[in-house]
Amino acid sequence: ALQEQLKKAGYDTDRLKEGKKLVLITGHRRENFGDGFVNMCNAIKTLTEKYPEVDFVYPMHLNPNVRKPILEIFGEEAVSGRSGRDRNIFFIEPLEYLPFVFLMEQTTLVLTDSGGIQEEAPGLGKPVLVIRDTTERPEAVDAGTVKLVGTNYNLIISEVSLLLDNEDYYSSMAQANNPYGDG
Repeated sequence: ALQEQLKKAGYDTDRLKEGKKLVLITGHRRENFGDGFVNMCNAIKTLTEKYPEVDFVYPMHLNPNVRKPILEIFGEEAVSGRSGRDRNIFFIEPLEYLPFVFLMEQTTLVLTDSGGIQEEAPGLGKPVLVIRDTTERPEAVDAGTVKLVGTNYNLIISEVSLLLDNEDYYSSMAQANNPYGDG
């Protein structure tokens, strides 16, 4: 039932069969609006080009300050889902909690500015790159389940690339002791 709901939401998790990787993205924090959000979107666009075999899914927040830079950088075709069958970036509408958790469980890593996801994703063994300069969850950074990358274009690209390309680096975050328990 969850997979059927996700298909309706704009992303078919059947694409993940045979080991395909998925990067889940969320972004909505006010402190990132403007240049920070543009940097993040440009980094994501570069990553989609660098990793055509990896799917990137972004449930877009309804705030126009989030949607406007996404539309400007990726274009109407990509945002509307009309950019072709070979695309690897999927902008979908916000998900309810259970379908979102299901998608998070299917992902390889999470790129987010959300606070709650910093606690939840490590409970599923998913590394989290936080697109903020600070976090109210420093224990996750100390434990190694979360890494702050801010909205720095180069840092976002290098850290996502390390997690996608380096199994040891990935394992060090995915298997780190989660300070919030096992979920």
